[in-house]
Amino acid sequence: RSRSVEDDDEGHLIYHTGDMLKARCIEYTPFFFLRCFLDGARVALKIIKNIDRYREAAVSEVEVLEQLKTLDCNSKHACVRMIDWFDYHGHICIAFELLGLSTYDFLKENNFQPFPVDHIRHMAYQIIRAVDFLHKNKLTHTDLKPENILFINSDYDLKYNRDMKRDERKLKNPDIKIVDFGNATYDHEHHTSVVSTRHYRAPEVILDLGWNHSCDVWSVGCILIEYYLGSTLFQTHDSKEHLAMMERVLGPIPRNLLEKTKKRRFVNRYKLDWDVHSSSGRYVRKHCKPLKDYLASKGEAHLQLFDLIEKMMEYDPAKRLSLEQALRHPFFSCYHKSSKSNSTSSSSSKAD
Repeated sequence: RSRSVEDDDEGHLIYHTGDMLKARCIEYTPFFFLRCFLDGARVALKIIKNIDRYREAAVSEVEVLEQLKTLDCNSKHACVRMIDWFDYHGHICIAFELLGLSTYDFLKENNFQPFPVDHIRHMAYQIIRAVDFLHKNKLTHTDLKPENILFINSDYDLKYNRDMKRDERKLKNPDIKIVDFGNATYDHEHHTSVVSTRHYRAPEVILDLGWNHSCDVWSVGCILIEYYLGSTLFQTHDSKEHLAMMERVLGPIPRNLLEKTKKRRFVNRYKLDWDVHSSSGRYVRKHCKPLKDYLASKGEAHLQLFDLIEKMMEYDPAKRLSLEQALRHPFFSCYHKSSKSNSTSSSSSKAD
């Protein structure tokens, strides 16, 4: 239908079901993306605010997505695929393949029940492979979090939990894809001092020590423990409190990092300046505990997962596990076996 194009006070496009955006018909509006039709197929459409800084970030995201599309033409690395993009009256619109719920939304709709360890393993392997692919192509995602990891299909079976007296959802397929490359940064580009959403922010970023690919590794570690617990590990909005939570979970921050930080207000005599007896100190003690105290089982898979998380959440980015190393961790041994058997069968067929 014909109507004038309008934006709201924050620069968002005002739209309605049935609107046509350059022959893309809006169907309805779930979550962050619009669901639309493009050439007869349903797609997800991301409409960017008509504000300069958001437009610039969107143009940068399009460039990254086009590069990824070229580098991963067979879509093997679990990064969302851009189908098309266009400018609609100052709004950059990006069309993507249509995916399911984000891992955060699935947790939320499932009453924040943790994912089973076998699902965490499958999701973790795909996430790590995808982000390792970015790193090998000189990109840091910088905003990894459960909201930016989407299931390809979030269909589920419903089962009744007698102990909790409620229905619970179990995914039929834990395959995922990573989305939102608006803040992705190439190695040669300017690195802003602050990156990542608060709860997934690495200590070197908080301490203003500079950052590189390893800040993504820390974020993935935070994501995996959240999948295991069903809730965010570092539930805070204050930087010093965030560091105190890290110390409660992972032990003292190394002196060499505190010596180098530009954030001198966080430090007293080369230790975190923190009063454990303050109201904030009591909050941290109540809401955080040493990492291994979160283990729900002493089973091998649980122990291996926590060993992986601990290595990914190493304070010193120079000592932190790389994602290439993470893929070789014993937690993923089932994938190593299948890779070896595939290569053996391939060699045998060539010999025949």
